[in-house]
Amino acid sequence: MSVHLLLSAGRGPQECAWALAKLLHRLEADATRQGLETRRAETVPGDRPGTYRSALVQITGDGAEAFAASWTGTLCWQAPSPYRTNTGRKNWYVIARPCRLDAPRTRFEEADVDIVACRTGGPGGQHRNKASTAVRATHRPTGIVVVADTERQFSLNRRIAMRLLRQRIEHGNEAAERAATTARWHIHDELVRGNPTRVERPETSKQDPQEQTYQQRPHPHPRLRSPRLNG
Repeated sequence: MSVHLLLSAGRGPQECAWALAKLLHRLEADATRQGLETRRAETVPGDRPGTYRSALVQITGDGAEAFAASWTGTLCWQAPSPYRTNTGRKNWYVIARPCRLDAPRTRFEEADVDIVACRTGGPGGQHRNKASTAVRATHRPTGIVVVADTERQFSLNRRIAMRLLRQRIEHGNEAAERAATTARWHIHDELVRGNPTRVERPETSKQDPQEQTYQQRPHPHPRLRSPRLNG
């Protein structure tokens, strides 16, 4: 299972690009803990070093869809601005949406086409009506239907019908790709401040490892007291 998740700072200030980089690292760490793999399929850098205006992340593994859903929506990175000390704002927003990297393409195969001979009118129609030289071709997977009747021979009309079907399917594939690209760009304009689905903050400083080890390993003689000094 593989899912693509697009993170975007939208039209927000440079802090949002900084927040996106922080959230991206947090997302990748969260995925690793859950046994998922991540790959940055595409990134657009921000104005500041180490920041991103957008990032397209591929998430792979069992539970990838559920994981992506948990990171979908308006994300908030809550921390003071690293660039402006005179602002009291601490909430920086990023939008995250699943998206398709490429639209699915329809392959044209002649075996998927039903051909039916039919009769049509028009110039020379009397001959064609008697001979049924026109062709109605139906592409079963898409339901596209074309009729070719410009020639007086069935075989020529059949060839034309196949060409028309192939062109219609190619045009449909191109339209689907344009629609997928447009949908990805629309995500950048969906960012809404407030009401985040997820809020992340910088991790607080952890205890010294030696101190943690000491706390996890109690003294072998907890009731042993220091000897009193005489005097």
